[in-house]
Amino acid sequence: MSVEAAYTKWSETYDSDPNRTRDLDAIVTRQWLGGRRFGAILEIGCGTGKNTEFLATIADRVTAVDFSPGMLGQAAAKAEAQGFADRASFAIVDVTQPWPLADGKFDLIVCNLVLEHVAGLNFVFSEAARVLATGGEFFLCELHPFRQYEGTVANFARQGETTAIAAFTHHISEFLGGAAENGFSLARFDERWHGDDAGRPPRLAAFLFRLAS
Repeated sequence: MSVEAAYTKWSETYDSDPNRTRDLDAIVTRQWLGGRRFGAILEIGCGTGKNTEFLATIADRVTAVDFSPGMLGQAAAKAEAQGFADRASFAIVDVTQPWPLADGKFDLIVCNLVLEHVAGLNFVFSEAARVLATGGEFFLCELHPFRQYEGTVANFARQGETTAIAAFTHHISEFLGGAAENGFSLARFDERWHGDDAGRPPRLAAFLFRLAS
């Protein structure tokens, strides 16, 4: 099953399925970005909108994109139901292809639990640098490669059958190198564990990169 098809299928239960990684990602995103203010935010891989509502509280405008129609449909419905549709727009975008977005348009890009499904990081960093305004920031929160070394991949169960979603392992050096090659400097980095992760490798790697002025 393709990554797109898998996420579209998962979209039906994504918000209600137990998922420590999803839940920790939401916590980290709010801890790092809460209390700040941005003009325009681009959210890459918005999924069902698990972070979009929060982002709409710290920005004048959020552009939320995903390549899964099922996930994007859930996110747009959530925006209507929860009253932030006037501050968010949604579009199907494949971030491995040229982004249909104007140069220098955004102050912040947010990317959560997406890049494990992207083979090469350099193109993503290149497009991020293009659409960010000077001095803009790129927040990434991704499955930690240490978990990937153990064989962990995004997966969901449906009627007793588990679907594992195809993924690529990206080492920390790949994130740092891709960022540096495209004009970003590292402003902050952290490794995070869920409360149930005692004795395990970190679950998430979080980065905040800043585009050179």
